[in-house]
Amino acid sequence: MGEKRIGVAVDFSVGSRAALQWAIDNVVRKGDHLILVTIRPEGDSEAQLWETTGCPLIPLSELCDAQVMKKYGAKPDSETLDIVNLAATQKEVVVVMKIFWGDPREKLCEAITNIPLDHVVIGNRGLGKLKRAIMGSVSNYVVNQSSCPVTVVKHASST
Repeated sequence: MGEKRIGVAVDFSVGSRAALQWAIDNVVRKGDHLILVTIRPEGDSEAQLWETTGCPLIPLSELCDAQVMKKYGAKPDSETLDIVNLAATQKEVVVVMKIFWGDPREKLCEAITNIPLDHVVIGNRGLGKLKRAIMGSVSNYVVNQSSCPVTVVKHASST
């Protein structure tokens, strides 16, 4: 089968941690690459440098480095870092992060093509029907536009 590139959309919320844990428990296998895809708002300082392609792949060792994360405007929480460190050790997977700037719907779809990813796992914010209709659903957009399989994981508080 060979190694796969499994992308997980992370924003360091409860929902994205649930999606990350689900991906590790159900999709990620030994030798795979687990790629954390983070989307930052437009206008960040690094955005102009990496606007089209996103930042370079950030290895796990640098995800724990506050200076490196500050450079990109990302603030990984300790729980997310614990989850990926454990997965890297126990499942023997390569963990990296890729940060994009802009609209999450469009940038996640671009990540699928540009990295490229074999499977994407995304959390669900649990918006009600009215809010979802007004704001739009990132997960719904990605499911409908993606060129690879997408799994949407609902966390307990959104049911």
